[in-house]
Amino acid sequence: METLRLVLLFLHILGFASLLGGLLVQVREPEKRVNAAMRDGAGLAFVAGILLVGVLEAIDEPNHMKIGVKFVISLVILVLVMANMRKPSIPQGLYYGVLGLTLVNIGVAVFWASAHA
Repeated sequence: METLRLVLLFLHILGFASLLGGLLVQVREPEKRVNAAMRDGAGLAFVAGILLVGVLEAIDEPNHMKIGVKFVISLVILVLVMANMRKPSIPQGLYYGVLGLTLVNIGVAVFWASAHA
């Protein structure tokens, strides 16, 4: 079970890395858009996170408040990314909003202490 937890955690981190990379690669571009790295990263992070919670429930009692906060932020990111996938460009505010939410979600994971960090 521990191996499965580590694999899911790895995939969850990989998803957020892809999402963040997809955002940062266009930080200096005048026009922002949802790219494949953002789409795939948001989806992978969300699905792996849900599966990870299932494994954590089987192993121990996870921090439900932290999971709830991360779930809501991840869901908002996923909805914003998926809703704007086919648009040729997205507003600067939306771009920086998704970037900010991504950084907040990573910060919650790192700084909100739990038994299974």
